[in-house]
Amino acid sequence: MSTHDYDTLIIGSGPGGEGVAMKLAKSGRRVAVVEAYTEVGGGCLHWGTIPSKALRHNIQMLADYRRNALFRQTVRQIEIDYPQLLEAANGVIQQQVRTTNRYYSRNGVDVIHGRAAFVDPWTVEVREESGVCKRVTADSFVVASGSRPYHPADVDFSHPRILDSDTVLKLEHTPRSLTIYGAGVIGCEYASIFCNLDVKVNLVNTRDRLLSFMDDEITDALSYHLRNQGTVIRHDEAYARVEATDDGVILHCKSGKKFKTELLLWANGRSGNTQDMGLEGIGIEINTRGQIVVNKRYQSAQPHIYAVGDVVGYPGLASASYDQGRFAGALIAEGEADWRLIEDIPTGIYTSPEISSVGRTERELTEQKVPYEVGHAAFNSIARAQISGHTVGMLKLLFHRETLELLGIHCFGERAAEIIHIGQAIMAQEGGANTLRYFAETTFNYPTMAEAYRVAALNGLNRIF
Repeated sequence: MSTHDYDTLIIGSGPGGEGVAMKLAKSGRRVAVVEAYTEVGGGCLHWGTIPSKALRHNIQMLADYRRNALFRQTVRQIEIDYPQLLEAANGVIQQQVRTTNRYYSRNGVDVIHGRAAFVDPWTVEVREESGVCKRVTADSFVVASGSRPYHPADVDFSHPRILDSDTVLKLEHTPRSLTIYGAGVIGCEYASIFCNLDVKVNLVNTRDRLLSFMDDEITDALSYHLRNQGTVIRHDEAYARVEATDDGVILHCKSGKKFKTELLLWANGRSGNTQDMGLEGIGIEINTRGQIVVNKRYQSAQPHIYAVGDVVGYPGLASASYDQGRFAGALIAEGEADWRLIEDIPTGIYTSPEISSVGRTERELTEQKVPYEVGHAAFNSIARAQISGHTVGMLKLLFHRETLELLGIHCFGERAAEIIHIGQAIMAQEGGANTLRYFAETTFNYPTMAEAYRVAALNGLNRIF
């Protein structure tokens, strides 16, 4: 019988921590979660995924009404600003907090509020907001403390005109103009959000194209539609300095370009939340971005101390963090897991329109010399898209020319992040069941967006037969 307070102590109550906690609680372990803030859910729930996606949904709904002839005149008479849209998102956050609290309570997981720091490899000191400290011991630990926006030392984030992806959710007015530095997932999503509020947006990209890890055809379409919505995109730029004044912010680039707008949103990178946790003092390696270095079993240099989620870096997705947590929980409870984490992680990016993908891109298949072909379905030919008015977009299937095996699925358009999972399920099948023929020979409800798979499959087959 262990003499420690708990079998496992988890630091962080976001998706990674929740995944560990639920897996271990179901295994009959004594589990506690330390949460630095007054409410559970972590950055994903309070400052990241949920608020930004709820915000995007409400703005997209407003844009849809403006385009619809039935509502256009009425909507023009309604003034809706950014703070009102944020307030609408808060309702979703509180619902999710209540749900997560129920999960912990129902499964007998203790939640300890305070900031955790290791005293030794088996002991954590938790400092409550009141200043009271208590020590908690455990047989094993999982650090799931998440990440925060990266702040370069020469940028003054205390200035009210300089924002990051956390503080932008506290903005109390709709700005007239905005420069976003960094055109990754967060930068592209906020460009979509603000340009649909009629804000003049500069999207400054440090690379030669948007979202270079995605399929080129899909990101080309995103670039076109962002520009069509009013976003000015500048590629291959690097900041030299940021100058904040009383009437705006000037982003000085090394190329000599200057971008002056009312506000600057810094969206270039994230850092792991490992500061002041005492990790280095117990021999745990932290990289230059504040991330914990782990092995394939998510163990740190101390084998009984695991780390999952954003605090270990790639892929930095809430969905993947939860799965990593469950995986680490299985290893702690049973020594091994009877399943493995999938290699092809679906990516959903909530721009307007959405983009989503799973599997390899055309660029990767070309580099690997894989003989592939492409099947397309344009949304403007799909009846359900015509009914909903969301005709912008396409579904793209990449498949092996000889075996017809599905190699990659890429989608651009409304509900892309939902549509992708149909293809993901078939792509994961074994024994020859993961081919294009499934979609060509399956009956889909009509009219549905899922029908795009049949259209794309037949389009692909027509290219080779």
